[in-house]
Amino acid sequence: MTSHSRSPRLRPLLLTTALALALAAATGCGTTPAPDRPAAGRSSSAGPAPDRAELEARASAAQLVADHVWVTESAGYALARQSVGVLGDDGFGSVYTEPEGGQIQLAVERLPHADADCTDGPAAGSDREPVVTCERDGEQWYRATESGHAYAREQGDLVITVSGEREKVDRATLRSGGGAAPPADDHELDQVLPSAEEASGRQPVERGDLPPEGDGAPNNEVGASG
Repeated sequence: MTSHSRSPRLRPLLLTTALALALAAATGCGTTPAPDRPAAGRSSSAGPAPDRAELEARASAAQLVADHVWVTESAGYALARQSVGVLGDDGFGSVYTEPEGGQIQLAVERLPHADADCTDGPAAGSDREPVVTCERDGEQWYRATESGHAYAREQGDLVITVSGEREKVDRATLRSGGGAAPPADDHELDQVLPSAEEASGRQPVERGDLPPEGDGAPNNEVGASG
């Protein structure tokens, strides 16, 4: 397909292999939202919004940019809060699940604005599947391989992508999820963001067995702490 319109160059379907594995591992310990926080969707709370400064602090503690936290909504799917995390430098990723095992992956990233190349195959040296479908669908772009598919759209300098496995998530569900993905309001940020305690628990643990000089290889001598 040849097109002269500007569109995002869609990411590898199902995000990247590393991200998909990381998010799958995160949801493996349970996909039910925390009992004190409802599943994220469009906010329906009539109560006062949480303190914005606190939300910004929680986002920062989780290495997230609050304005890059988006949510989506699709019938039967609920946010797996364990999956919430940063993509790249300042992007955002999350997974929505349903009881039958379907997963919708949401990604919000700064990606180059480029003409869509609907005839490209896997990148050199990668394990990406060849694209079998790439087409404009309303305000979004739809792209599919034999096993996965995704919808993407541009919003300012961000590209918002929803993706899933073709056998478990149909195209209509992805399309509605992509079209229903807005920036999180303050109530939704409160639902999505890790608490300050949860965020601190995600920080890397400083190891005590690394030598102060040299190549930083662990000290495996007897008596060194692990």
